[in-house]
Amino acid sequence: MKTLEFDVAVIGAGSAGLSAYRAAKAHGKNVVLIESGPYGTTCARVGCMPSKLLIAAAEAAHAVAEAAGFGVQAGALRIDGKAVMQRVKSERDRFVGFVVKGVEHIDAAERLRGHARFIAADCLQIDDHTQVKAERIVIATGSSPQIPKELRDLGKHLIVNDDVFAWDDLPESVAVIGVGIIGLELGQALHRLGVRVAIFGRGGRLAQLSDEAINQTAVDCFGAELDLRLNTTLVGAKLVDKQVELHTRSGDGNEHTEHFQYVLAATGRTPNIAGLGLDATGLQLNEHGLPLFDPLTMQCGHGGIFIAGDVDNDRPLLHEATDEGRIAGDNAARFPHVVQGLRRVGLGIAFTDPQIATVGQTYRTLKKDHFQTGEVSFADQGRSRVMRQNRGLLRVYGERGSHRFLGAEMIGPRAEHLAHLLAWACQNQMTVDQMLDMPFYHPVIEEGVRTALRDLKENLVKQVSEIEHCTDCTPGV
Repeated sequence: MKTLEFDVAVIGAGSAGLSAYRAAKAHGKNVVLIESGPYGTTCARVGCMPSKLLIAAAEAAHAVAEAAGFGVQAGALRIDGKAVMQRVKSERDRFVGFVVKGVEHIDAAERLRGHARFIAADCLQIDDHTQVKAERIVIATGSSPQIPKELRDLGKHLIVNDDVFAWDDLPESVAVIGVGIIGLELGQALHRLGVRVAIFGRGGRLAQLSDEAINQTAVDCFGAELDLRLNTTLVGAKLVDKQVELHTRSGDGNEHTEHFQYVLAATGRTPNIAGLGLDATGLQLNEHGLPLFDPLTMQCGHGGIFIAGDVDNDRPLLHEATDEGRIAGDNAARFPHVVQGLRRVGLGIAFTDPQIATVGQTYRTLKKDHFQTGEVSFADQGRSRVMRQNRGLLRVYGERGSHRFLGAEMIGPRAEHLAHLLAWACQNQMTVDQMLDMPFYHPVIEEGVRTALRDLKENLVKQVSEIEHCTDCTPGV
């Protein structure tokens, strides 16, 4: 067995791990990158990019179906499932190729293949062939899809999002279990591509929305298009004649039995910590077996172990994983002189239609009685009606007293762009007045942001007495 020594060891070559590796190398440290699976990030292989490729195909099909609403007769819609999946996989492989090439440019002496586990706080065992000693170690092992126990005996008829992008053709039917971002994105895309889809949610909230008005608007929007079953319990599932027989119980207590070709589990992800040997580190672990860590430094406890990316179960998004990896790698190289890194304002987007987005503080995280809201409906918003995308609602939040912009939740057309605009304002700690001083072109969807901000300003001012905010009531006037 070999024994190797490095300044920093990074476990995992995904987005967080690669970011940590680069950050530590920037300090001139001797760094090793350890990976047990295929190179190529979750985003490139089975996440962000292939899902957006499938969604793009669905958007094209939907545009044809909706063309008559503009007076454009496009003819009968025909979807070639094999061609759809061929493009998805081909472009996906291209994105993965870029990532793999980047990893392969790393010196071979700084890349190790195999499963890593701790045998001490500063020592890793790689399979049965190598021990790595490093005073500083970054855990960036990612996460895996969570599988409900009721679905575990379905064999190849149980799929997760990873499996969708291995299809050669589109299936006849899919039951989607879960109404988070993955479930909604893939469920709607498959529906628009001609697959019979039913989407089941245990509760009544979509995509982790916490503002009741936004959530209800989302339920109305998706419920009008999709077979959406909320407040539904999964009773059981079994294989019958090469089909999944799915048993569910709706909110009214009635039970239903239906058959689908596949069941897609989209019920969240689980951190990859099995077999990592965290007990050998001496770190304090939470009830889920994860190390306690500082989200501003990514340091676990007070020693030389750091954590980054989906494995920490904090903000499971690519841009957050990259930031966490950079902070963890930087501090691993600096250790013991650990510093706080830049954590950006929260920004989350679901690429559904209409899109869902959250910015900054959400309704759930806001302090009661410390904020006011403003809103705009997209039902009659000018540019949205022009495009026949006039569905949705934007709600913005401002702090009482300071009038500082705090955040937003929304469902609406091109919300990905509105969310970025608002995230920049939030990170710069702008007030509502400062935001209203910014230019707004006509006619654009962003004019809806201005309408919501004006509503927010009115509501903030209403909380101040007339004497307090009257500019003409100064002494001597």
